[in-house]
Amino acid sequence: MTNEIPQELLWELAGSSKVVALTGAGVSAEVGIPTFRGPDGLWEGVKPEEVATPEAFKNNSQFVWNWYRERRLRMREVNFGVSHKALAELETIIPEFILLTQNIDGLHAKAGSKNVIELHGNIWFDRCSKCGVRVEASMEQKIPRCKNCGGLMRPDVVWFNEPLPEEALNEAFEASASCQFFLSIGTSALVQPAASLPLIAKNNGAFLLEINPNETPLTYYANWSFRRKSAEILPAIVENLRKILKV
Repeated sequence: MTNEIPQELLWELAGSSKVVALTGAGVSAEVGIPTFRGPDGLWEGVKPEEVATPEAFKNNSQFVWNWYRERRLRMREVNFGVSHKALAELETIIPEFILLTQNIDGLHAKAGSKNVIELHGNIWFDRCSKCGVRVEASMEQKIPRCKNCGGLMRPDVVWFNEPLPEEALNEAFEASASCQFFLSIGTSALVQPAASLPLIAKNNGAFLLEINPNETPLTYYANWSFRRKSAEILPAIVENLRKILKV
């Protein structure tokens, strides 16, 4: 696999002082966390509007809480994979490396990535549905109350009909517009506004690399696309980059 990485791509990456990566559900799926859609997906047997909207939480708070508690119980048995580790290594090699993720599992930080922007929140935190205070997630069966205002706590993830966190989104837009190299990894390139980030980078002159087993709407615009899993490509990129940079 090492020899399959084009030299053009490697030299572009090696010469880039600011690099941005965007990861999607495919990266988590590689380590056993099911995607939301498809066979054995998280939505199987339940409608998204029943568990992933503000209205659902308002109308049936305990049911929604139980569903996310079950997700946490399943996710805490999963460890990060080689893709997560390779991205953490890239951060130590590239002068400025920013990792954007649509995933809510916290595995990038667990693997050692420090400069992470979580666009869709983090399931390992709770947020007060009333005042917005954020705390570490509770595993209690009963929904906890906010110690600040008494409001019901909810998972700190972005639901349907909710905007992305404004600060995170603004940082992601800025990073994408100013980077020299952009990696889109394991994302369908369908969910907005995250799907627009690679194109913002491309339109501002960045080299665009896509890694996804399936073709996506982004493939046409990419400078290079790998139809492979990220676990098969990212470690080879890091290995070759270390040789070029002698680090």
